Amino acid sequence: MRQKKLLLLGGLRYLLPVIEAAHKLGYHVITCDYIPDNIAHKYSDEYHNVSIIDKEAVLALARRLQIDGIMSFAVDPGVVTAAYVQEQMGLPAFGPYESVCILQNKDRFRNFLTQHGFNVPKAKGFSSIEEALSETYWYPWPVIVKPTDAAGSKGVTRVDCLRELKPALEYAFEHSMSKRVIVEEFIEKQGCSSDTDSFSVDGELKFVSYSAQRFDADAANPYTPSAYSWPSTFTAEQEAELTSELQRLLKLLGMRTSIYNVETRIGLNGKPYIMEVSPRGGGNRLAEMLRFATGVDLITNAVRAAVGDDVTDVEQQPYKGHWAEVVLHAEQEGKFAALKIGDEYKSHVVETDLWVSKGDPVHAFVGANDAIGTLVVKFDTKESLISAMSDICKWVTVKVEKK
Repeated sequence: MRQKKLLLLGGLRYLLPVIEAAHKLGYHVITCDYIPDNIAHKYSDEYHNVSIIDKEAVLALARRLQIDGIMSFAVDPGVVTAAYVQEQMGLPAFGPYESVCILQNKDRFRNFLTQHGFNVPKAKGFSSIEEALSETYWYPWPVIVKPTDAAGSKGVTRVDCLRELKPALEYAFEHSMSKRVIVEEFIEKQGCSSDTDSFSVDGELKFVSYSAQRFDADAANPYTPSAYSWPSTFTAEQEAELTSELQRLLKLLGMRTSIYNVETRIGLNGKPYIMEVSPRGGGNRLAEMLRFATGVDLITNAVRAAVGDDVTDVEQQPYKGHWAEVVLHAEQEGKFAALKIGDEYKSHVVETDLWVSKGDPVHAFVGANDAIGTLVVKFDTKESLISAMSDICKWVTVKVEKK
């Protein structure tokens, strides 16, 4: 029987567990992007230097290689390209190409949610700074300004008053490939927002998770997530309502079998909001964390689904304890010196994944790409988890030598 070929877009380290899962399943793994030195290419069976945002070039490569499936796991810019190749070649697909385009574009997604009666922040997309500045009369301060097509908190700013608006727009446009930004009502949240992964089979949600997303107020960008914990801070009723709305959304869009990275929050008004849904695994090792916490292997099943093999054992499972992931990062630019974990917390550390060595350059924490590793930690009680998460700096220290 011919070995199945899986094309992975991108080359980030978040692809390593995907490549490992594909190899365990006996698939031939191809990676592509325009950065040959990216770490994932060292582990794939072959690499091609093709830009993942060039749909036609990736399609030509996919046809030439006669691939069986394509994924853009944890790589947001490649999701639309993957859906395009799936549709053009008749490969197993997350869902219709047009639906994926809606999910991947922030202003189209907000418009879709509004048209179908979902709770949604007031928002509008703009193609120029002048256009955005001309409509300030309706802005419900504070607002969030962000590119319509960027991920990893790139180009995102909270704006509290008119004089802060222009620099925020300039920053967002810098990070937008399509040169389009969205100005959106800032939804003040109850508890923590959630950013984690879920999975549907033939459009039916089979596994849904909610996390508590945490931020470092002292980071260079306080909107870049610095830790996640499971379970969430939502009530069971809030989670049930969000799950019902997520299922309604997937049905409206005609989505099929896929992993999803989903961001949600509960507003101070008590309403649940679906903020982002992307048919890919999330960055920051979210699916790996869910495997630790529940035993459900979303990564292996996303890989199987991509090449048309049956999905197995994707079902709702309870969390086995209280789990957290700390995104290791430097508070300033310099050279990495050491990682220190407080003695009383060492027994809770299940895994340390450090991506830098002593003397390596590190940067202030502006976006997800500035992370230098992760800690997986487990606690027996909700109280001990909350205590640890409320002041991570007291037990995790990234020491940096200033340049």
